[in-house]
Amino acid sequence: MPIRLENVGIAVRDIESAVGFFTDLGLTVLGRDTVSGEWADTAVGLDGNHVKIALLQTPDGHGRLELFEYIHPEAIENGPTRPNQIGMHPVAFSVDDIEQALKVAARHGCHPLRGVATYQDAYKLTYVRGPSGIIVMLAEQLKG
Repeated sequence: MPIRLENVGIAVRDIESAVGFFTDLGLTVLGRDTVSGEWADTAVGLDGNHVKIALLQTPDGHGRLELFEYIHPEAIENGPTRPNQIGMHPVAFSVDDIEQALKVAARHGCHPLRGVATYQDAYKLTYVRGPSGIIVMLAEQLKG
């Protein structure tokens, strides 16, 4: 059976803030909507499901994020996800210039968890705490 990854969904506290962050990094909004109804309740497995959604795509056309902000039921807040916490993270992006990407992230109040590291002279990379506490990995492949 063929399978392919369609998108990664992320619940966010403020969809406008999250869309602003990811579009400034270079993603494009493919569409926006507000969804609810019996079909949404069934698909998600949550009664009264009512959300704002935005679908974004990376410039190469291969990666997609679906951001959603719950209108109902109320979103559940947790503490900031730690890198070693069980669950899905980070959302990882290749960038041409990590310093430029970090400047963009900083404009949104998003900064590295510790700093920028070099992995085997192949990549410069860092984890950034993005909007709604999302851990975002930025990686620049080094020439050579």
